[in-house]
Amino acid sequence: MSPSLSQPARRTMSSRHSLFAAICLTTLALAGCQSRGGLGDITGSISPARTQPGSPAEWQAEADKWSQRYDANQKDRNAAFYYARALRALGQHAQALAILQGAVLTHSNDREMLGAYGRSLADNGRLREADEVLGRAHSPERPDWRILSAQGTVADQLGEHPRAQQLYETALKLAPGEPTILSNLGLSLALTKNLPEAERVLREAATSNKSDARVRQNLVLVLGLQGRFGEAEALARQDQSPAEAAQTVAYLKRSVSQQNSWDLLKTGGGSKPAASRQAAPAPQGAPQG
Repeated sequence: MSPSLSQPARRTMSSRHSLFAAICLTTLALAGCQSRGGLGDITGSISPARTQPGSPAEWQAEADKWSQRYDANQKDRNAAFYYARALRALGQHAQALAILQGAVLTHSNDREMLGAYGRSLADNGRLREADEVLGRAHSPERPDWRILSAQGTVADQLGEHPRAQQLYETALKLAPGEPTILSNLGLSLALTKNLPEAERVLREAATSNKSDARVRQNLVLVLGLQGRFGEAEALARQDQSPAEAAQTVAYLKRSVSQQNSWDLLKTGGGSKPAASRQAAPAPQGAPQG
């Protein structure tokens, strides 16, 4: 954002994204925002579910393995796809995008590759391009709930929350009760200040035997935004140490207890303490978004 802009102009330009950014900032304290936008699909990749690495060390080993195949043959479809997936999980978004940009030219009819490319564009903040690419990664005749959910996260980042919620609802018709979709929908509802409904949806997601820590972290956020800090801390302790859970809730308290807290959040006011950044658990599972 240009430093020459006046403060009112900066506020106007950021109004569509500011609340999303504030919620993502808060979820960073919960180790939630694993991609640039933060509201990406919370588990899984574009591809159907399969065994995936579960720790940064395992993702690094995955990257090392596929990088050797990719270096030997950059037109190797699987090498490009899985190497980029590992890089995304490790937060190396620019490198992942560069690989996928070349791969979609070679494999132009591969919709799974196109979906991965769209997500990578979103990782790198190229949201309008991501929106267009994801729209081409499936068809009305053969819709993919994973793509629909990813499209929803991009729409949320663009500030188009009603469209995002429609996309999530459509995805849920294809995958009823899927916790990744429900969690994205819950955060989208929080972005429109519909916190009771956001809580209901996130609780439904959290009861699924397919949910993971990130679903609970999103519920912690929504409980905290409602000022229910005792409940939030008790839930946070399911995935964090008592000290980490206390740090998370202390940050939430500072964010929402100030006067006009939503206005503060909209301006991105307040920063997560360094201790919370250090204490946050490592990313789990596949990349979000």
